[in-house]
Amino acid sequence: MSEITISQSTTPQEAAAIAAAIQRFSQDTAIAPATEPAGMNPWLKAALEDGVSAKEAFGPGQPFGTL
Repeated sequence: MSEITISQSTTPQEAAAIAAAIQRFSQDTAIAPATEPAGMNPWLKAALEDGVSAKEAFGPGQPFGTL
């Protein structure tokens, strides 16, 4: 965070109010963190299911089928 300098003299209460206003502003305008996706990525799930079904089509131990 950068340092802010106030050129006029202020009371401690005014300085605290300014600091609170700056903190509130930065919280209100901050970018919200990204949320974690719920469950498995649908593309990953489809790829895993396709990979399993493709392997089952040839049978165990025969990656390219029988010739």
